[in-house]
This record gives sequence, structure tokens and C-alpha cells, in this order.
Amino acid sequence: MSISIKTYNSIEEIKENLDKRISETENILGSYLLQLDKTRALAEKIKKIQGIVSKLPEKKNGRRENSEEDITLNGIKIILDANQVHEMAAIENAVRSNQEYLMRLHEAVEALKPLDQLGDVDGMEILVVEKQGIPEKVLLKTSGSL
Repeated sequence: MSISIKTYNSIEEIKENLDKRISETENILGSYLLQLDKTRALAEKIKKIQGIVSKLPEKKNGRRENSEEDITLNGIKIILDANQVHEMAAIENAVRSNQEYLMRLHEAVEALKPLDQLGDVDGMEILVVEKQGIPEKVLLKTSGSL
């Protein structure tokens, strides 16, 4: 989990940064959703075929009929012989993650609205503690407290 501290000159600058992140995330999410639509049709066909094949008697040649295997290397899951079902699951996970991130960005924008009342903050430094690009704490410092 990435935590950073950024300096801004105004509340508006913080909001512009959040709006930029929202726009980028929406674009990424859109491309994932297109990719998911393409993959979903093939994945559904594969699931149907797997269901039919799983009902057939197994061959007894000493080999596993299901060539799918997962390996975990230092916490990273590796799927051998991956297919569209695996790809669909990965894309769905990315879509959910980006939707949650987008929701948190929108919540941050809403949370900062009361700070609009501050108006001009000349002579103040605004430090923002961000976790994965989302403000968690806003520090308003006057030049005398530097």
C-alpha cells in the first residue's frame, strides 16, 4: 500500500488532481469493460464445454485429464494452460478493483467540498497524505509553522 505526501498550492489543485485520476480510472475501466465483453462470450462457451467434458468417463492413461495447474511462486499465482475463463476472472477482478477505486476518488472529492469555504489560501502550504493516490489527511500550514 503506497503512502505519499504531496504539497499543493490550493484546494482547487487537489480537486483537479482528483478529477484527473477519476478521468484516467474511468478510461481504464471502460477499456476493461470492453475487454470483458469480448472475453465473456468465449469464456461461457468454454465453461459449457468443460461441463460436458467433465461428465465423460476419464481416460486411464495415468495423466490428468484436466491440464489446468496453478503454481504459487513467492505469493504470485501462475496458471498454466490458462484460457478465457481465467482471463475473464482476471478482468472481472480488475473491473471490481477500479470501480472501488473510482468510488473512493469520488468520496474524496465530496469530502473536500467543505474546504472550498477557505477561499484563497495564500501564505499557507497544503500537505496531503495520500494512500494510493487518495487523500487521507490534509495539513494546512501557515508559513510561520514551517
